[in-house]
Amino acid sequence: MELSGHSSDGLDGKRLKGKVAIITGGARGIGAATAKLFASHGARVVIADILDEDGARLADSIPAARYVHCDVSRESDIESAVSLTLTWHGRLDVMFNNAGVAGPFGSITRLDAAEMHYVIGVNVCGTVHGIKHAARAMAAAGACGSIICAASSAAMMGGLGSHVYTLTKEAVVGVARSAACELGPRGIRVNCVSPHGVPSEMLLAAYRKVTGRGDVGAEELRRVVEETGSLLRGRCATEDDVAQAALFLASDEAGYVTGHNLVVDGGFTSGCSAMSFIYR
Repeated sequence: MELSGHSSDGLDGKRLKGKVAIITGGARGIGAATAKLFASHGARVVIADILDEDGARLADSIPAARYVHCDVSRESDIESAVSLTLTWHGRLDVMFNNAGVAGPFGSITRLDAAEMHYVIGVNVCGTVHGIKHAARAMAAAGACGSIICAASSAAMMGGLGSHVYTLTKEAVVGVARSAACELGPRGIRVNCVSPHGVPSEMLLAAYRKVTGRGDVGAEELRRVVEETGSLLRGRCATEDDVAQAALFLASDEAGYVTGHNLVVDGGFTSGCSAMSFIYR
């Protein structure tokens, strides 16, 4: 078994040099930003998504990247993506279970069961499928590995997402911690990264639904998050901020970190910025 920990590979600035990573939901948004960042740090990246045109275009723009169609709610798709990765590159070091959907908004008294099951299928089952097949590949190789699961600040605090989205992201944190207990002795680390308020396409679509304003643009959403969604006023999270957190968890620098939920929220879930007047 390879030993985890700090590596001399990091001396040339390539924190993932020689590693192979799969990123689900990697065609755009946080996934795309992470794919670019991982590749810039020396990783060979497999972008897995259902957005075939976006995914193929992104893979073509990144050296040592490939695209595979993958609906994470279908276990066979995840299994195939892992198998293809092993065929192409001979190993799997990092699995970023990033794919997710926001879910239906509105009162829980009007929640549609079919919509709920769809969101659970993508966010929860998709994450479990990713952990399962990545762990199999890593354990079979007898090598250390890093599995990262995308959770959310909605797993930390109520009222930040739809009911079903909140349910699923809490479940992601729970299964990641449970998997960390089993897989740690095999040298496989399992962690979560929990973003808050990233003005991505998914958040923009959700904000438009909640406000009933289809004309809301990304810049307006960014201002709203900057003013109300962080202790760091005038600053909101970017896709690159989350990618940097994932890079840390994927790298050997996080070799002693497992079962952890790394929250990228500008302190939002830790304190109330509305009370900052008491410090003046």
